[in-house]
Amino acid sequence: MDFLKRLEEYRSLGKKLAWKGTFQEYLEIVKEKPWVCRLAHARIYNMIKCAGIEIKEEEKRYNFFTNELFGLDKTLERLVEEYFHPAARRMDVRKRILLLMGPVSGGKSTLVAMLKRGLEQFSRTEEGAIYAIAGCPMHEEPLHLIPGELRAEFSREYGVYIEGELCPSCRLMVENDFYNNIEDIPVERIFLSEDDRVGVGTFTPSDPKSQDIADLTGSVDFSTIAEYGSESDPRAYRFDGELNIANRGLMEFQEMLKCDEKFLWNLLSLSQEGNFKAGRFALIYADEMIVAHTNENEYKAFISNKKNEALQSRIIVMKIPYNLKVGEEVKIYEKLIRQSDLHNIHIAPHSLRVASIFSVLTRLKESKKQGMDLVKKMKLYDGEDVEGFKQKDLAELQAEAVDEGMSGVDPRYVINRLSSALIRTSTECINPLDVLRALKDGLDQHPSITKEERDRLLNFISVARKEYDEMAKKEVQKAFVYSYEESAKILFDNYLDNVEAYCNGVKIKDPITDEEMDPDEKLMRSIEEQIGVSESAKKSFREEILIRLSSYARKGKRFDYNSHERLREAIEKKLFADLKDVVKITTSSKNPDAEQMKRINEVSARLISDHGYCPICANELLKYVGSLLNR
Repeated sequence: MDFLKRLEEYRSLGKKLAWKGTFQEYLEIVKEKPWVCRLAHARIYNMIKCAGIEIKEEEKRYNFFTNELFGLDKTLERLVEEYFHPAARRMDVRKRILLLMGPVSGGKSTLVAMLKRGLEQFSRTEEGAIYAIAGCPMHEEPLHLIPGELRAEFSREYGVYIEGELCPSCRLMVENDFYNNIEDIPVERIFLSEDDRVGVGTFTPSDPKSQDIADLTGSVDFSTIAEYGSESDPRAYRFDGELNIANRGLMEFQEMLKCDEKFLWNLLSLSQEGNFKAGRFALIYADEMIVAHTNENEYKAFISNKKNEALQSRIIVMKIPYNLKVGEEVKIYEKLIRQSDLHNIHIAPHSLRVASIFSVLTRLKESKKQGMDLVKKMKLYDGEDVEGFKQKDLAELQAEAVDEGMSGVDPRYVINRLSSALIRTSTECINPLDVLRALKDGLDQHPSITKEERDRLLNFISVARKEYDEMAKKEVQKAFVYSYEESAKILFDNYLDNVEAYCNGVKIKDPITDEEMDPDEKLMRSIEEQIGVSESAKKSFREEILIRLSSYARKGKRFDYNSHERLREAIEKKLFADLKDVVKITTSSKNPDAEQMKRINEVSARLISDHGYCPICANELLKYVGSLLNR
């Protein structure tokens, strides 16, 4: 009953949004809401902007793309700022075809689909309302009815810009049916819809021998030739090509560079002049954004052909690379799995992360910088500071490899292997080792890769396994620490007391006996050595900690062990090192005693309650870590 009620509300909203009136009444709407007569590029830019913008560390994130595209923030920022924004301001960039170029499964089709679905939804909002001449096959802007001689005066009075001329069908209707009394011509609100062929078009190339140019520009209706007597009569022509129906919105040209040349010729005048030739009519105006997509090899072949120079100059190429952040890659796989019907299978923590580590490593380029390897680079890209490098070094690394992300393993391969692992599991749970095994088996079944490439990919699987080994040990060791936060805080406070005494050259008081003692050098070094602080560097490290502590105190902020990334890591490693023997004995014992069994059960329960494991993968993790610690 709730759904039926929602269905009724949806129908009521459609009726409420619908509007029909005359051109004279439409002018009143234009005066009140001048944005209704925006051009297509301005409408798309406004749609993206209305969804909101987040600015994080000088990087813009457009909320419009947030739930579908991951790890492409810089690319999307460039797309919006360098194409949509100037195009919305009617700069010359709007006269270019937007060509998305990148590797397979990189998000090009998803991006275009989002723009299409977004336009459909936006046209049903107040901010995205669009009006058209009623009955026009091209859903034409009603302001085209205003004669050219009066447009400058109209623009001054109404503060809007008019571009374009009436289509042949509307021109005939104005003269024959309304005798040029344009104020009485009916106008209606339209809603963009790819299914209804209103404002959203898609062209897909097929066999050049059988595909007709009419798919783009419409065709003569031969059944009406006898009635109207001429192919040049608009009533004898179907204005139903993709370029016709995409007017006021967006036209997608799938695999544009695979098209026969005669189909691309139509784009020359449409992109530059905003019109195209159809049948025996004058040039027909169309206000639409043209977006196409292709892969890198086809684009290189296209630009190498001198015959394509005219069209090439009318194209803006936007590279859409693979994502290079492990955390964002995980979101891609989570999204794809959510869309499936495998909700009954549990995916153990880190399973998708190890798949993402493998994927990202295959896409990265080796750096020439001393001390920088692919694993460090991967972690740096994912937001972590690594030894010898910080986030400020990112720009230099990215500039070093401009084509990074244009090759590597695509998400489709990984999700195919994940699907295989999910379907084959007999335990209703898959863990990171199952995922790595599925990735390796997929390479064995892949006939098209060379032995060198296969060995390279197997090496990345091995690296991902090593990364998982560290994650697994850390997870179990954390779970073994009873009251982990409290233990860390005690160790942290103890370290700070000693550092403060050391830097100030004073003694420290024993909390039990009140006896004054020298700062505990052994304790401080046992913590600092965990993160590679050398004997010669210990003084500057301790002074850095003290300066940070004083800075927090001045600002009235609390300084805890999470306030300093490297110190937090050192505290954790020290705690884990102290517990290593306990963990090793407990997890690897074949016949645990009552005390060991109790501890195992406690750790397993903590893994399930705090870390997202199920009983099956928690037990597998403990066994695996036990074997690792015994090696």
